[in-house]
Amino acid sequence: MTLRALLAVLATVLACLALWQLEGQRRGVDIASFTVSDTPVTRYAMAGADGPVVVVAHGFAGSRQMMQAYTLDLARAGYRVWAFDFEGHGRNRVPMSGDVNSLDGTTRLLMAQTGRVVRAAVAQEAWAGEVALLGHSMATDIIIRTALEEDRVGPVVAISAFSQAVTETEPDTLLLITGAWEAGLRGFAREAVEMVTPGAGEGQTVQAGAVTRRAVVAPLAEHVAVLHSRLGRAEAIAWLDAAYGRVSDVAVRATGPWFLALMFAIVALAAPLARLLPQRAPPARKAMRSRQFVLVVLVPALLAPLLAPLLAVQVETRLLPVLVADYLALHLALYGVCQLAFLWVMGRRPEGLRPVAVLALLVWGLGVFGFALDRYGANFWPTPERLAIIMALSLGAVPFMLADAVLARGALLWQRLASRSGFILSLALAILLDTERLFFLAMIAPVILLFFLIYGLMGRWVAARAGATSVGVALGLILAWALGVSFPLFAPGVTG
Repeated sequence: MTLRALLAVLATVLACLALWQLEGQRRGVDIASFTVSDTPVTRYAMAGADGPVVVVAHGFAGSRQMMQAYTLDLARAGYRVWAFDFEGHGRNRVPMSGDVNSLDGTTRLLMAQTGRVVRAAVAQEAWAGEVALLGHSMATDIIIRTALEEDRVGPVVAISAFSQAVTETEPDTLLLITGAWEAGLRGFAREAVEMVTPGAGEGQTVQAGAVTRRAVVAPLAEHVAVLHSRLGRAEAIAWLDAAYGRVSDVAVRATGPWFLALMFAIVALAAPLARLLPQRAPPARKAMRSRQFVLVVLVPALLAPLLAPLLAVQVETRLLPVLVADYLALHLALYGVCQLAFLWVMGRRPEGLRPVAVLALLVWGLGVFGFALDRYGANFWPTPERLAIIMALSLGAVPFMLADAVLARGALLWQRLASRSGFILSLALAILLDTERLFFLAMIAPVILLFFLIYGLMGRWVAARAGATSVGVALGLILAWALGVSFPLFAPGVTG
């Protein structure tokens, strides 16, 4: 057996093992999706479960899928769990609205949405007791404020929390879970318990009258990994069990490592699968000379943030807040077209398109990788309202990725890294030039970096067989898709 064949077998085994572990987390849990008014909801519960009701809310740019590690554990512990997508997020087709900086604006609207889900859960489950709320990041402020106003809400679990509504007496039953690498949010959690008992620290449960509060730290976790922390999930179950006078016998399993293992295996399998494509790629050119390379990277990086804002004013579509969608499409287009022009002059031109290679990369990147991501990690399927955003972004993403693929073909490692870093720095410059309108671009940088890390590898293997043009077109469409499903929809007129 050759080394390539052995690696393909190992990747397949890893994928199967990861799927077994991740599906094992769902085994025995009844999962049903429906809507409450216009809000998409997923109910998780063991067959015949009659435990307390828990409503789960995600953070900014999140979705129900991102909260699955908690929702599935709670369901296996006997709770009846309702997870929902906030307006503008996930598969919720209603955009966020109101003033994002006002408590009486967007916050109040999201509280009302949470309240509707709570009341629907109480009615459908015929639950006579208090409903527990669990939320992450942005949702912590929403659920804490909702708990103070909804009579039917009892214990609260706040992950990566911050809320100015927390006082020494409210909410009266509050668990705060924070990642070890979230320094600022850990400070807030400590302050929240010290309001009840001065000098109290992390890992202590404090009580004063009717108030019970606890702050715990999830080891080796930041703002996203905290959602898969085994310690955090075990603490959440124990906290709710204590609040409801229950004892749960449930094993909290690892989810984050297996999810990463599955994603790694899918990417790794792209290498042997790419070798099934016909060998029609021309030989890779020699690496570009340093002076030429600097010109190809530096000029677009400076030109795009200078010209895109001027053009964005003329095409104010406002599909996403502060012109992010239309601005980003223009920034990508200017960057890509400028880079392609330089490459053309230097004799590095796109070769013929191979439709089979484009289709293969789309099927593997969107179908297989995208399906796994959507099922186990985060929403990846667009609602009809997002299709226009994806189409607009593709007008810029395709030339951008086509230029990247042509430049990367035959480039040295440092050149590929420097070329992609140049685009991130170009976005940073755009934000510095117009922070008020383009602040949300800062959230796009991690998505771009992950895209290059994951899809860049798959594209490199396909390019070796089919050439840069096919890879550039396919990856441009995938990039537009990934960006189009990642960020919240805002209604026209939203202020912030």
